[in-house]
This record gives sequence, structure tokens and C-alpha cells, in this order.
Amino acid sequence: LMLKWEKVLLCVRKWKNYLMAGFLGEYEATVDAKGRFLLPAGLKKQMPEGTSVLVINRGMDDCLWMYLLNDWQKVEERLREVNPYDSRENRMVRKALIAGAVYAEFDSAGRINLSKILSDYAGLDKEIVLAGDIDKIEIWDKTKYQQLFESLTSEKLSAMASSILGSGGKAG
Repeated sequence: LMLKWEKVLLCVRKWKNYLMAGFLGEYEATVDAKGRFLLPAGLKKQMPEGTSVLVINRGMDDCLWMYLLNDWQKVEERLREVNPYDSRENRMVRKALIAGAVYAEFDSAGRINLSKILSDYAGLDKEIVLAGDIDKIEIWDKTKYQQLFESLTSEKLSAMASSILGSGGKAG
């Protein structure tokens, strides 16, 4: 009887992982002298139970991208379709996103270690911001992240959102 309930619980946990929303929110963290940071509890709660390995790689706009392993595998599948023999641009995209990627495991204290190469690429200092971006988490230097939004007025945001998302005929 107990085995049957264990199977039910396992199925519920699996479905919970499938039904989860993407990563949301902005969180601050501090990088220690060894390049480690503690993943904020608000983000950790958004990850499937038992997550122990993430993938971190170069992102766009001078930040890093951090993926759950399943989400990274989807990115990797798309990159496999990019033919490196077609163009230098294809090779550079593959090289930047694959060669720069690292598996990151939580240490015994729940910290994640950032490689020096990736940290230097994003210009990360001691204070960082982790920003949810649906299928990934962006890792930003705090100052750069703040500068990103300094010139963004509500009017500019409204115009960009309308252009990209469209009005959809709904009043907002």
C-alpha cells in the first residue's frame, strides 16, 4: 500500500514541475572573494524540487544566463541545428553559447561558483542582480542592471511593449 502512495506522490511532484510558471522577479546577491554566491530563496523556490545542477553561459547585453538542465537541453538542441559550416556567424554563435557554458552545482552551503571567464565577460563585481526571464535567470552586475533601467521611462516601455506584444485588441 505504501509503495502505491509513493508512486502517486512522485507523479504529483513531476506534474508540479511541468506546471510551474517561468522564472520571475529580481533578486540581489553578493559574490564572495572566491566567486561564489548564494541563490536567493525566492528563486530557489521557483526551481523544481531536488535541483542540484544548473548551466551558466554567456548571455546578451553583458549578462550571464543561467538555465535549469532541462531548459538548457532545449537550447542545446536548437544549437545543434545551427550548421557551423554555413557561416562564420553560425560558428561564433555556437562557440559563444556552447564553449562558454559551464555546469554549476550547488556546494554544501547552497552557493554557486561563477567561473572567472564568465564573471569577467559580464563584468560582475561584488553586488549582482539575478533577474527571472521565464526559461532562464539573468545574472547582472548590479550597477549595469540599474543603468539599463535608468533611461527607461514608462512611455518608452509602453511603446516597446505595444510594438513587440501588440495591443491584441484588449484594453489594459
